[in-house]
Amino acid sequence: MTQQEQGQVIEQVSTEVVYENAYMRLREDIIRRPDGSPGVYTYVDKPDFALVIAVEDGGFHLVEQYRYPVRARSWEFPQGTFPQLATGDPESLAREELRQETGITAGRIRHLGRLDSAKGMSAQGFDVFLASDLTHGEAELEPEEQDLRHQWFPRAQVEAMIRSGGITDAATLAAYTLLLLTGE
Repeated sequence: MTQQEQGQVIEQVSTEVVYENAYMRLREDIIRRPDGSPGVYTYVDKPDFALVIAVEDGGFHLVEQYRYPVRARSWEFPQGTFPQLATGDPESLAREELRQETGITAGRIRHLGRLDSAKGMSAQGFDVFLASDLTHGEAELEPEEQDLRHQWFPRAQVEAMIRSGGITDAATLAAYTLLLLTGE
């Protein structure tokens, strides 16, 4: 079977990490296109993340924080990666992110699906979880999350925020779509 028949139309000739820090790597690959011509593909290499929809009393727990790349505050579902480019069990990560960012622990958690984050520039994906049977405690924020705040919103208000542009985080919107498709 040829590369095109397998769905791989671009061949990786070589790869090099051109930048790396504790959160990501920037890779530059030398490639060969289907017509045989050479090229370069540069992309962000980040570990997968988990996103948690914490549902309670007909509404959802969201977090708001300053997102430096877009220079704006953002309401979104709790989400994050393991530290230091580590990988691991997505459900464990989801439970830990929810606890750290909101202080909430989930008695029940259900996997809703897996999505790609921004596949034109990164292979990073994410798993979406629905958390319920919630117990409240104290958040344990990381230094980068000093300004993070957590708030519960009724479902109608979350949907109004989506319609008005108050929630623009693509992962949050995609996760909410998965939730709607489950009939929840």
